[in-house]
Amino acid sequence: MSDIGSRTAIAEIRAVIDDWVSAICRKDAVRVLAHCSEDCLIYSLAPPLKAPETGAEGLERWFATWSGLLGYRLRDLEIVEGGDVAFATGLAHLSGESQDGKKSALWYRQTLGLKRIDGVWKIAHQHESVPFYMDGSLKAAVDLDPDSAIDWDAPSPPPMAARLPPGRK
Repeated sequence: MSDIGSRTAIAEIRAVIDDWVSAICRKDAVRVLAHCSEDCLIYSLAPPLKAPETGAEGLERWFATWSGLLGYRLRDLEIVEGGDVAFATGLAHLSGESQDGKKSALWYRQTLGLKRIDGVWKIAHQHESVPFYMDGSLKAAVDLDPDSAIDWDAPSPPPMAARLPPGRK
């Protein structure tokens, strides 16, 4: 594909992602799913490991747990396209107020796999992840912020003890 064609494709993909983000903010399940392929594979932050359904009902149930609009944005979005497939990666920030009045906000990693179907870019795969602390606690690191400064001179905790599976030496 020519450089001009690639720039056009990336602009088209960015427009799809921008509208998808807007639909999430407005809790518009139909519009969110309109940007997804029929066989979209979703690995979301919520259990189970692989989403069993990609229909509007599940998304509407999740949207109903939030009061008002959602805050959702992608930062450091990078799009790579080749022919009829593309990947977009970035950091996602989700914020909102639950129906019980609790305010939440977190950053997480977002990867979207897209494919061009009948000339239209569709999200075919969504992968969301949160790192976890490698201190043995397995605690999700939902307190991370990409703007936080790292104190490289701070003392580090002692390394965690190695744990071998039973029967291994």
